[in-house]
Amino acid sequence: MIRRYLPKSAEELVHWYERYISPVSLIAGFLADNYILLRRVDLWQSNLLLFSYLGIAALGILAINLIESGRLPSRAMFRERVIGVSPFIPVVVQFSFGGLFSGYLSLYSRSAAFPLSWIFVIALAALLLGNERFVRLYRRFSFQISLYFVVLFSFLIFFLPVVTRTIGPAIFIISSLLSVSLITLYVRVINAFAPELVRREKTKVARSIAVIFIVFNVLYFSNVIPPLPLALKDGGVYHSVAKTGATYALTGEPLPWYESFFRYNTVFHQAPNEEAVAWSAVFAPSGLSTVIFHEWQHYDEGAKEWLTTNTERFAITGGRDGGYRGYSIKGNLAPGSWRVNVVTQYGQVIGRISFIVENVATSTPTVVFEK
Repeated sequence: MIRRYLPKSAEELVHWYERYISPVSLIAGFLADNYILLRRVDLWQSNLLLFSYLGIAALGILAINLIESGRLPSRAMFRERVIGVSPFIPVVVQFSFGGLFSGYLSLYSRSAAFPLSWIFVIALAALLLGNERFVRLYRRFSFQISLYFVVLFSFLIFFLPVVTRTIGPAIFIISSLLSVSLITLYVRVINAFAPELVRREKTKVARSIAVIFIVFNVLYFSNVIPPLPLALKDGGVYHSVAKTGATYALTGEPLPWYESFFRYNTVFHQAPNEEAVAWSAVFAPSGLSTVIFHEWQHYDEGAKEWLTTNTERFAITGGRDGGYRGYSIKGNLAPGSWRVNVVTQYGQVIGRISFIVENVATSTPTVVFEK
């Protein structure tokens, strides 16, 4: 009687409980990554966690293919023990990929600044949500290598800038080439153990890697991939700014609590001869120094396009948890829609501050925000 409520094999155990384990681990993993483990892209704990996931996934893929190809040692007891746990290996690989996609979603979403860059974040979210459906696909060699190349490439895009303390197209190209080199080396390692498998799948694998390589490069140079490791931590438009010691005092219009979480469609009430202050705090890893720009743009209703009126340049230094603080000032703003793009020297949008200017006869009541 009791026996029928117990799984008959490891395969059956996995089949019974994977539908419950996957959603719970997905939610718990994302919350842990977002609020505890991956607070900053330059912390060694964060990178060690992602390295661990990459390593577990690589070993899991190798183990799956060793078992599938029958390349394990022939000693009976050893084989029985390994084969007995083999149904759990795809689940472990699935968990590792889930952890990676969860971590990437957490990191890249913080750096996504405008609708175009959210395309990449949504793609990561789709891979994360679809991960629980992939468990049977993890037995397919071409799928394993393709997905591993995606997570490897996504990792190196922000890890190399952290290590080299350099950002820009050149370091991205190096990340691209290093990703291809590492995945090629990994396939050769598998080829040493299961040459017939690699020989059978090599054309499909090569095409997949080529497609992923091209897509990532197109997305990067189209400004779709968020410019990690830089991220806009804070931003807004204010009426004045003053610095006392290490603290900035910004005077701005009081906002409802829910609007304070957004940097879009704020109304700036402009009194005669009043100036607007665009404020930003940009996070950069420790040791990284670079130049950013505030690009002031006004929407021309007649031409139906955004026109750049002026650009302000200043240097930033990484390391501060709340981001490097800076501002630019502009007066005599025409009524209508405005935005300030916070961009890198290579034109990548780190963040965007949008607001609407309305002229008023007298100064609007303000409150002081300390930053």
